Amino acid sequence: MLPIVAVTADRSPAIPAETPNAFGRMRPIAAKVHVTERVVTHLRAAGVEVIVLPPEPADADAVAEWVLTHCAATVITGGNFDIHPSMYGHEVEARIDRIDAGRTALELALAKAAMRADHPLLGICGGMQAMAVAAGGTLFQDIKTQIPGALEHEQTSAPTEPWHPISIATGLLRKAHGCSLMRVNSTHHQSVRDTGPFEITATAPDGVIEGIEHPQLECCVGVQWHPELLDPAPLRMLAWFAQQVK
Repeated sequence: MLPIVAVTADRSPAIPAETPNAFGRMRPIAAKVHVTERVVTHLRAAGVEVIVLPPEPADADAVAEWVLTHCAATVITGGNFDIHPSMYGHEVEARIDRIDAGRTALELALAKAAMRADHPLLGICGGMQAMAVAAGGTLFQDIKTQIPGALEHEQTSAPTEPWHPISIATGLLRKAHGCSLMRVNSTHHQSVRDTGPFEITATAPDGVIEGIEHPQLECCVGVQWHPELLDPAPLRMLAWFAQQVK
C-alpha cells in the first residue's frame, strides 16, 4: 500500500436560503467540512495516498496518536480562520477574524505529536502558524497594524497568481525548490512572530516570515503561502514533501 498522508480539513458554516434559486426551489447551503482538492491531487500525483481529518474530534490527542501510528506524514492546511491569541498566552491586541477553536485544538495536537515523534510534518499558511504556536512561538495578530511598512499580504488578485517575492535561505526549502528567490501567493493577515525552536528559512521583502523549519527534526517545514494553488515552482513543495515521506 502507498504511504498515507493525513491532511487536516477546513469547515464552513451553513448559509440559509433567503430566496428560491433559478428553478424556484429553496436550497440552503449546508455546513461543510472540506479541503482544497489540489492538495489531495498533487500529493497523490507524487505517489502517496491521503486521508482527510475533520475538525474538532472528541479527543484531539487520541487522533494525533492514531495518525502517528497509521500515517507516514501529516499536512496541516490553511483555512479561513485565525488562531486565538490565548493559544500563545497573549491578549487580543489587533484584528482577529473568525475563530475555530475545535480545528485549532486538533492542529495543535497534531503538530505537537509530530514534533515529539519526528514524524514528517508540513504546514501550509495557517498550518505554519499552528506549528509555531505548538512549539511555543507567537504570532503577529494583524500584519497591517503591527508591522510598520509591511507589504499587503492579503492579495487583491486570485491566489492562483503569485503576489510578492520571497528569499529562501539554505535548508529544506532551498532543496525543495532549487532556488533562492521566487514569487508566491499571499492570503493571510497574521504571521509568525516568535518562531520558538524553528529556524527562519524564507522571508518576504518586508521581513514577514514565509518559511520555517525545525533544525533538529528530519522533515518539519512550514510555508506561509499556498503551494497547492500555484504552478509550477511553488508546487514543488508538495511533491518534495511526498518524496521525503516515501
